[in-house]
Amino acid sequence: MTGTRSPGEETAARRRLVVDAVAAADPSLPVDVVTGIVEAVNGAALRVLAAALAADPTALAVGAPTAVGRLVTALIAAGSTLPTPACALCGRVGAELIRDENGAGLCPRCRHRQLATACARCGIVKPVGGRDAHGQPVCARCSDRSQRRCGVCGALRRIGRRAHDGQPDVCVNCYRLPEAVCAVCGRRRPCAFADTDTPICKTCAPRRTAPCARCGQDRPPAARWPEGPVCDPCYTAALRHRGLCASCGTTRRLVHPPGPDATTCADCAGLPASHTCADCGIEDKLFTAGRCAPCALRHRSAALLAAGADQVPAALTGVHQAICAAANPYSALNWLRTGAAAGLLADLAAGRLATTHDALDAHPRRAAADYLRALLVAHQLLPARDDALARAEQRLTARLAAVDPPEHRRILTAYATWRVLRRLRRRAEHRRSPRTWTRYAETRVHVAIRFLGWLHDRGTALADLDQSTLDLWLTTTGPAAANIRDFLNWATDRDHTPALTVPTSRRRTGPATSENERIALLARLLHDDTLELTDRVAGALLLLYGQQLSRITALTTAQITQSGDTVHVQFGTDRVALPDPLDDHVLRLRAEGRPYTGLGAATTGWLFPGLLAGQPMTPSHLGARLRKLGVHATAGRRAALTHLASELPAAVLADLISLHPVTAARWTSDTGGTWNRYAAALVQDRNHQP
Repeated sequence: MTGTRSPGEETAARRRLVVDAVAAADPSLPVDVVTGIVEAVNGAALRVLAAALAADPTALAVGAPTAVGRLVTALIAAGSTLPTPACALCGRVGAELIRDENGAGLCPRCRHRQLATACARCGIVKPVGGRDAHGQPVCARCSDRSQRRCGVCGALRRIGRRAHDGQPDVCVNCYRLPEAVCAVCGRRRPCAFADTDTPICKTCAPRRTAPCARCGQDRPPAARWPEGPVCDPCYTAALRHRGLCASCGTTRRLVHPPGPDATTCADCAGLPASHTCADCGIEDKLFTAGRCAPCALRHRSAALLAAGADQVPAALTGVHQAICAAANPYSALNWLRTGAAAGLLADLAAGRLATTHDALDAHPRRAAADYLRALLVAHQLLPARDDALARAEQRLTARLAAVDPPEHRRILTAYATWRVLRRLRRRAEHRRSPRTWTRYAETRVHVAIRFLGWLHDRGTALADLDQSTLDLWLTTTGPAAANIRDFLNWATDRDHTPALTVPTSRRRTGPATSENERIALLARLLHDDTLELTDRVAGALLLLYGQQLSRITALTTAQITQSGDTVHVQFGTDRVALPDPLDDHVLRLRAEGRPYTGLGAATTGWLFPGLLAGQPMTPSHLGARLRKLGVHATAGRRAALTHLASELPAAVLADLISLHPVTAARWTSDTGGTWNRYAAALVQDRNHQP
């Protein structure tokens, strides 16, 4: 094309060039049809189209640049057999394509990612979002954007919603979608299109799906890589997968050739290393601000504990290290973001909350305060205390303050202080379990309060109480009435009432798991590998040895010993040899530890650690877990004790599983075995060795 031609001749020449190129690429399409389509192209579009086909006639097969793609779309609509223009990387159709340096047609999104380079500010390889004052590339997160004063928080930030109709600017941090009833799930949630007839929440919003290039599942793509769209599970797995590079021999993330069979790292393949943590340099899935999850956790927890200072206070260093050592950094990050205890920790670090038990007791969020209390006690920021005993004292103080008349309050306060709580404190000083059980003690005080109220309603003074009145109370006020015995004994010792008799309550029995069901449950616990190891070991100890849940949760790793091939557990004075395969399960639990332990929990030595730092699992929680497997603690324990009592003498049973001798004798008697001749049989046994 020369400049001596007239404009009309130039246009005609360009059209002939395009028609000839189309005829060569698809001879099956009639020339007059092609001519009619090309005649509709004019101006700059025709110039670009002619120039692209003159430079590379194969551009029709690629479908790029945009003018060529539009022509191919029109030709296909007219019956052409040319391939549908699609992105060479992600396979997307319908998008206007751009030719890269290798001649491939890419959609704008893939071309944008193909041109990714290191951001001049954060250093992360990302698509270019803008340029700084020196013309250097910066990512979208770091690019300069106009900032204005937020009408909600007052900070100078990027605006997420512009001011309109009298409403102020709202920054990206303060903006929330308006609430409406979602047209899909029917729940009231923040929704897009809230002012229309079809509001939709974020969960129900449709997401475009595509077959994953790795697993083949039709899922929303998390990324579009050279091999094609990749779903989120495959995307995460690929970013965390490490292998031995075939070129340099180092263990790194392998990226070339594209796909799960990659053998070469980014450096050896001559590609920019992407998804590299800005702090530690590891190639991993990044969480925020160019940091991997562990580094983001370290950064955020340090910012929370520093409370605006340059570094974390020395007193909180242990807490910071415990948070950073969380087994699952994503859970820890979520706790820092939404956990109520994390908010209390921030208040404590900033000095808004005193580091005392009293301050935590007064906080309205009791669960959060208890969680933080355990964390602080585990790291010696608070002195250890018996929480069960402290709670019992608080509850009884509040309950007694409401007692009327005053003379009853005085007597009951003296009983609670010098009899009940004193006994609890003494028991707490010598206890071996991690908790002091206070329910029965509190029940005695509550029954005494009810009893004095009952006497007051009848117009009877405590000093005038007689046996007939007491018998009336015992026979008309329910099974808990007999718990008045301890109060009356105390009152008699102090001459508040004459000596009276309260009959001993009969030992209550209940249903027991049948022997066949016990054996079936044990078989499942011992051999079903789909069950969690914690539940398998705890359930087996209950069904084999009749151990209480409170004693199972209080087991420590020191109570598990191994002598050669034999594994022992010590419940009482004697060690119990564990049968196979329970011994392997116990050793594995001791070695691996229970999963899902609480955040910031230091090494405690508990075999069943709980969610509170330094504390074991609670019996109620363990009981709920076992009930889901069909193991009911009370019925299962009765069945186990019945079996053991029928096989062992009471003295052996008591020492073996830490039962009181009287209790062991009662169980043995209930099963019909007295073992009266046991000692004589041992004497006559020549093979017996004491």
